[in-house]
Amino acid sequence: MEGAGSSYEPHERPMTTDPDSGTVARFKGGALDAFDDLINKYQDRIYGFLYRLCGNPEGAAGVTQETFLNAFKYLKGFRGETSFRNWLYKVAASSCYRSKRKRKDEPDFQLSIEQFFPGSDRPKFEIPDITAMPEERLLNGELSAHIEKTILALPKKYRIVLVLRDLEGLTTEETSTVLDISPAAVKSRLHRARLFAKERLADYFLS
Repeated sequence: MEGAGSSYEPHERPMTTDPDSGTVARFKGGALDAFDDLINKYQDRIYGFLYRLCGNPEGAAGVTQETFLNAFKYLKGFRGETSFRNWLYKVAASSCYRSKRKRKDEPDFQLSIEQFFPGSDRPKFEIPDITAMPEERLLNGELSAHIEKTILALPKKYRIVLVLRDLEGLTTEETSTVLDISPAAVKSRLHRARLFAKERLADYFLS
């Protein structure tokens, strides 16, 4: 992952509030059971995040375990310069991209955004407003499968920005901190990832 260091130390201004600050303080004070509270609170969310990046349950489960092992190891050095949640995403992202596991569903190549948009001759069409579509179609497994495939088709640096911003709900600044890239880079990659996803899903929505 670009710019991720082994210390997992963030680089933004101290935040005024963090709902997990008390639990983190208890852990730093020697109450190791406080870490169990953090695991219980975030393990499902981190697993979901990593599942969208890994593309298979086994890979996501393994990296989730690695994430919390790394978090346990480095938490005493966490200075609270960002929220614990965002710091944990940073640990998870680093664990994901540093993992040497061969993911069964991860392609051996990455699609290029430039290759997908070869030039001005590509077909022009309008995508219907998703919010106006019947709810049952939006929630069915077929659409979920198309969305998952579309996300996994993205190159990693675009995929993780899309997941953090549009699926996990982080702000541009928070995503910038997690990935150690500039807010401008976050916005640029998100824009291109959304265009890519829109094109890939076009046939499904227009069918």
